Amino acid sequence: MKALLLIDIQNDFMPGGALAVPGADEIIPIVNNLMPQFDLIVATQDWHPAHHGSFAANHPGKSVYDQIVLDGRPQTLWPIHCVQNTDGASFAPGLDTRRITRVFTKGMNPCIDSYSGFYDNGHRASTGMGEWLKTQNVSELTIAGVATDYCVKFTVLDALKEGFRVNLISQACRGVNLHMGDVEHALDEMQAAGALIQH
Repeated sequence: MKALLLIDIQNDFMPGGALAVPGADEIIPIVNNLMPQFDLIVATQDWHPAHHGSFAANHPGKSVYDQIVLDGRPQTLWPIHCVQNTDGASFAPGLDTRRITRVFTKGMNPCIDSYSGFYDNGHRASTGMGEWLKTQNVSELTIAGVATDYCVKFTVLDALKEGFRVNLISQACRGVNLHMGDVEHALDEMQAAGALIQH
């Protein structure tokens, strides 16, 4: 079976949000138009506690986008975003959530970030999404969402490692691009790992 997997299409990543991804709102009509092509639609949702270790505000003297070590791993510090049960963590207006069968939350452990929809950044804990997709006999994923160079990239790479065929709809993704070329490098990395990039 083929499934559509939507990555973190949430208010805080939209223009005006706490961690706005440029043009993120532009993907919503594209995503909605993709939905009728799939029997199964799954979404991920960043779902952080307010004291999450990836938030710059929780590290006195540190600034947004500084690099630290968190739980033994390199970590970019982010603005406070997608805090559990806040409007910022809600799905973006206009996204047809009625078609979403299952939502998998991530990033709840304050000690480690979780870019991928499958695992935390240390691959120590699973969200359960991979196991669940396999129980639904899903073998192929089409992926869209934000951000191309973070949560989308790491979800795609893990999906490939889990044995799924992966199609990435690049026009239905937007990236942070903290450094010039980050999005292009992410697309190249996903393609090199085996993802089919559809422009």
